[in-house]
Amino acid sequence: MVKRLKDIAATSTDSKLANTIRDSAQQIWLAGLGAFSKAQEEGVKVFDALVKEGKGLEAKTRKLTEERVGEVTDQVSKAAQTATTKANAAWDKLEQVFEDRVARSLNRLGVPTNKDIRLLSKQVEALSAAVMASRAKQSRAAKAPAKKAATKRKAR
Repeated sequence: MVKRLKDIAATSTDSKLANTIRDSAQQIWLAGLGAFSKAQEEGVKVFDALVKEGKGLEAKTRKLTEERVGEVTDQVSKAAQTATTKANAAWDKLEQVFEDRVARSLNRLGVPTNKDIRLLSKQVEALSAAVMASRAKQSRAAKAPAKKAATKRKAR
């Protein structure tokens, strides 16, 4: 295009050159308008295609995200359960250590344990039963001679 303008400028007059430049500018302008119109037409089509592709991508991304969230939720739940189990085990161990130390301290002070009290209670029950049995025996023995004496008096 530039070469053609130079050729025309060299061979023609100024008015011819101005007309050629004006015609070239007009063609460039029309080409630009044509490109703009084409871009508008194709732009709508491209825009619609991009929207459609975006919807598909969004659906895929949402599905993938939901799967990942489910996996992460499961992992977090398992980790929380493991941590809870470990914390409970540590708490139980601490509680047992505390109970053992208290029991040793009470033992040093001479305070009887629950086991000692149960054993003593059983012994008291056994002794009470033996005393009751002994009293019943003595009571029967005391009543038996009185009955024999009353029976002997009646027989006389």
